[in-house]
Amino acid sequence: MRSVLPSNAFTRAFQGVIDALAIACGWWLIALSALTCVEILGRKFFGFSLQGVDEIGSYTFAIITAFGFSYALVTAGHTRVDFLLSRFRPEVRALLNAAAMVTLAAMAGLAAYRAWHVLADSRALLSTAPTPLATPLWWPQSIWFAAWALFALAAVFAAAHACVLLAAGRVKELNKRYGPQTLEEEIESEAPVHLPPPAAGGNGAHR
Repeated sequence: MRSVLPSNAFTRAFQGVIDALAIACGWWLIALSALTCVEILGRKFFGFSLQGVDEIGSYTFAIITAFGFSYALVTAGHTRVDFLLSRFRPEVRALLNAAAMVTLAAMAGLAAYRAWHVLADSRALLSTAPTPLATPLWWPQSIWFAAWALFALAAVFAAAHACVLLAAGRVKELNKRYGPQTLEEEIESEAPVHLPPPAAGGNGAHR
Protein backbone atom coordinates (compact mmCIF):
# COMPACT_ATOMS: atom_id res chain seq x y z
CA MET A 1 0.00 0.00 0.00
CA ARG A 2 1.23 3.46 -0.91
CA SER A 3 2.58 5.65 1.90
CA VAL A 4 3.08 9.39 1.59
CA LEU A 5 5.68 9.53 4.34
CA PRO A 6 9.42 9.14 3.63
CA SER A 7 10.93 5.79 4.53
CA ASN A 8 13.05 6.02 7.68
CA ALA A 9 13.02 4.47 11.14
CA PHE A 10 10.83 7.17 12.68
CA THR A 11 8.18 7.22 9.97
CA ARG A 12 8.04 3.42 9.82
CA ALA A 13 7.41 3.31 13.58
CA PHE A 14 4.91 6.17 13.32
CA GLN A 15 3.02 4.46 10.52
CA GLY A 16 3.15 1.20 12.45
CA VAL A 17 1.30 2.92 15.31
CA ILE A 18 -1.32 4.27 12.91
CA ASP A 19 -1.75 0.84 11.28
CA ALA A 20 -2.15 -0.84 14.68
CA LEU A 21 -4.76 1.72 15.73
CA ALA A 22 -6.65 1.23 12.47
CA ILE A 23 -6.77 -2.53 13.09
CA ALA A 24 -7.87 -1.99 16.69
CA CYS A 25 -10.65 0.33 15.48
CA GLY A 26 -11.79 -2.33 13.04
CA TRP A 27 -12.01 -4.96 15.77
CA TRP A 28 -13.88 -2.53 18.01
CA LEU A 29 -16.43 -1.93 15.24
CA ILE A 30 -16.95 -5.69 14.98
CA ALA A 31 -17.45 -5.90 18.76
CA LEU A 32 -19.88 -2.98 18.66
CA SER A 33 -21.82 -4.67 15.85
CA ALA A 34 -22.12 -7.83 17.99
CA LEU A 35 -23.32 -5.79 21.00
CA THR A 36 -25.87 -4.05 18.80
CA CYS A 37 -27.20 -7.40 17.56
CA VAL A 38 -27.51 -8.64 21.15
CA GLU A 39 -29.32 -5.41 22.07
CA ILE A 40 -31.78 -5.74 19.19
CA LEU A 41 -32.50 -9.43 19.81
CA GLY A 42 -32.77 -8.87 23.56
CA ARG A 43 -35.34 -6.13 23.17
CA LYS A 44 -37.29 -8.01 20.50
CA PHE A 45 -37.50 -11.47 22.00
CA PHE A 46 -36.36 -11.44 25.63
CA GLY A 47 -37.46 -8.07 27.01
CA PHE A 48 -34.08 -6.81 28.23
CA SER A 49 -31.65 -4.09 27.21
CA LEU A 50 -27.91 -3.80 27.69
CA GLN A 51 -28.32 -0.07 28.40
CA GLY A 52 -25.85 2.27 26.79
CA VAL A 53 -25.02 0.54 23.50
CA ASP A 54 -26.23 3.56 21.53
CA GLU A 55 -24.17 5.86 23.77
CA ILE A 56 -21.05 3.73 23.31
CA GLY A 57 -21.74 3.71 19.58
CA SER A 58 -21.75 7.50 19.40
CA TYR A 59 -18.40 7.68 21.19
CA THR A 60 -17.05 4.92 18.97
CA PHE A 61 -17.87 6.61 15.69
CA ALA A 62 -16.47 9.96 16.82
CA ILE A 63 -13.20 8.36 17.95
CA ILE A 64 -12.81 5.99 15.01
CA THR A 65 -13.50 8.76 12.51
CA ALA A 66 -10.74 10.90 14.03
CA PHE A 67 -8.27 7.99 14.00
CA GLY A 68 -9.32 7.21 10.44
CA PHE A 69 -8.18 10.63 9.26
CA SER A 70 -4.57 9.74 10.15
CA TYR A 71 -4.75 6.40 8.35
CA ALA A 72 -6.29 7.99 5.26
CA LEU A 73 -3.59 10.66 5.24
CA VAL A 74 -0.55 8.38 5.41
CA THR A 75 -2.03 5.98 2.84
CA ALA A 76 -3.15 8.76 0.46
CA GLY A 77 -6.76 7.76 0.99
CA HIS A 78 -8.31 11.21 1.28
CA THR A 79 -10.53 12.21 -1.62
CA ARG A 80 -8.95 14.78 -3.93
CA VAL A 81 -10.83 16.71 -6.63
CA ASP A 82 -8.22 16.62 -9.38
CA PHE A 83 -9.98 17.06 -12.70
CA LEU A 84 -8.02 20.29 -13.23
CA LEU A 85 -4.84 19.41 -11.35
CA SER A 86 -3.65 16.92 -13.97
CA ARG A 87 -3.79 19.64 -16.65
CA PHE A 88 -1.11 21.78 -15.00
CA ARG A 89 2.64 21.52 -15.47
CA PRO A 90 4.47 19.35 -12.89
CA GLU A 91 5.93 22.43 -11.18
CA VAL A 92 2.48 23.95 -10.68
CA ARG A 93 1.07 20.62 -9.49
CA ALA A 94 3.90 20.39 -6.96
CA LEU A 95 3.12 23.86 -5.62
CA LEU A 96 -0.59 23.03 -5.33
CA ASN A 97 0.08 19.66 -3.68
CA ALA A 98 2.38 21.29 -1.12
CA ALA A 99 -0.25 23.98 -0.48
CA ALA A 100 -2.86 21.24 0.02
CA MET A 101 -0.70 19.59 2.68
CA VAL A 102 -0.08 22.88 4.47
CA THR A 103 -3.81 23.68 4.42
CA LEU A 104 -4.64 20.22 5.73
CA ALA A 105 -2.09 20.59 8.54
CA ALA A 106 -3.61 23.96 9.53
CA MET A 107 -7.10 22.43 9.60
CA ALA A 108 -5.93 19.42 11.62
CA GLY A 109 -4.12 21.66 14.09
CA LEU A 110 -7.22 23.81 14.56
CA ALA A 111 -9.39 20.73 15.08
CA ALA A 112 -6.98 19.33 17.69
CA TYR A 113 -6.87 22.72 19.43
CA ARG A 114 -10.66 22.89 19.63
CA ALA A 115 -10.86 19.26 20.78
CA TRP A 116 -8.49 20.10 23.63
CA HIS A 117 -10.76 22.96 24.73
CA VAL A 118 -13.80 20.67 24.69
CA LEU A 119 -11.91 18.15 26.82
CA ALA A 120 -10.64 20.82 29.23
CA ASP A 121 -14.16 22.24 29.69
CA SER A 122 -15.60 18.79 30.39
CA ARG A 123 -12.96 18.11 33.03
CA ALA A 124 -13.36 21.53 34.64
CA LEU A 125 -17.15 21.22 34.81
CA LEU A 126 -17.13 17.51 35.71
CA SER A 127 -19.62 16.97 32.88
CA THR A 128 -21.40 13.64 32.58
CA ALA A 129 -23.56 12.25 29.82
CA PRO A 130 -27.34 12.60 30.39
CA THR A 131 -27.77 8.86 29.86
CA PRO A 132 -28.25 5.75 32.03
CA LEU A 133 -24.47 5.21 32.05
CA ALA A 134 -23.81 8.80 33.18
CA THR A 135 -20.35 8.55 31.63
CA PRO A 136 -17.88 11.26 32.66
CA LEU A 137 -17.46 12.93 29.28
CA TRP A 138 -13.74 13.48 29.64
CA TRP A 139 -13.16 9.71 29.41
CA PRO A 140 -14.21 9.28 25.76
CA GLN A 141 -13.15 12.83 24.94
CA SER A 142 -9.58 12.05 26.03
CA ILE A 143 -9.34 9.30 23.41
CA TRP A 144 -11.07 11.54 20.88
CA PHE A 145 -8.55 14.32 21.51
CA ALA A 146 -5.65 11.86 21.22
CA ALA A 147 -6.99 10.81 17.82
CA TRP A 148 -7.13 14.43 16.63
CA ALA A 149 -3.66 15.11 18.03
CA LEU A 150 -2.31 12.11 16.10
CA PHE A 151 -3.89 13.40 12.92
CA ALA A 152 -2.47 16.88 13.50
CA LEU A 153 1.01 15.42 14.08
CA ALA A 154 0.81 13.34 10.89
CA ALA A 155 -0.47 16.29 8.87
CA VAL A 156 2.22 18.67 10.14
CA PHE A 157 4.93 16.11 9.39
CA ALA A 158 3.55 15.54 5.88
CA ALA A 159 3.28 19.29 5.24
CA ALA A 160 6.85 19.89 6.40
CA HIS A 161 8.15 17.09 4.21
CA ALA A 162 6.21 18.38 1.20
CA CYS A 163 7.66 21.87 1.72
CA VAL A 164 11.19 20.44 1.97
CA LEU A 165 10.69 18.58 -1.31
CA LEU A 166 9.33 21.73 -2.95
CA ALA A 167 12.26 23.85 -1.75
CA ALA A 168 14.71 21.22 -3.00
CA GLY A 169 13.08 21.17 -6.42
CA ARG A 170 12.16 17.48 -6.13
CA VAL A 171 8.96 18.02 -8.05
CA LYS A 172 8.47 14.47 -9.28
CA GLU A 173 8.80 12.94 -5.80
CA LEU A 174 6.50 15.58 -4.28
CA ASN A 175 3.79 14.90 -6.84
CA LYS A 176 4.22 11.16 -6.44
CA ARG A 177 3.91 11.24 -2.66
CA TYR A 178 1.42 14.03 -2.08
CA GLY A 179 -0.55 14.18 -5.30
CA PRO A 180 -3.84 12.33 -5.90
CA GLN A 181 -3.63 8.61 -6.53
CA THR A 182 -3.72 7.39 -10.10
CA LEU A 183 -6.44 4.96 -11.15
CA GLU A 184 -3.91 2.11 -11.06
CA GLU A 185 -2.85 3.00 -7.50
CA GLU A 186 -6.47 3.12 -6.37
CA ILE A 187 -7.12 -0.34 -7.83
CA GLU A 188 -3.99 -1.78 -6.22
CA SER A 189 -4.92 -0.27 -2.84
CA GLU A 190 -8.31 -2.01 -2.94
CA ALA A 191 -7.27 -5.40 -4.37
CA PRO A 192 -4.23 -7.70 -3.99
CA VAL A 193 -3.15 -7.18 -7.60
CA HIS A 194 -0.30 -5.24 -9.13
CA LEU A 195 -0.90 -3.64 -12.49
CA PRO A 196 1.94 -3.23 -14.99
CA PRO A 197 3.21 0.33 -15.45
CA PRO A 198 1.43 2.31 -18.18
CA ALA A 199 2.93 2.25 -21.64
CA ALA A 200 5.23 5.06 -22.66
CA GLY A 201 3.25 8.15 -23.48
CA GLY A 202 0.21 6.89 -21.55
CA ASN A 203 -1.48 8.81 -18.79
CA GLY A 204 -2.01 6.90 -15.53
CA ALA A 205 -4.18 9.58 -13.98
CA HIS A 206 -7.45 8.68 -15.65
CA ARG A 207 -10.45 10.29 -14.05
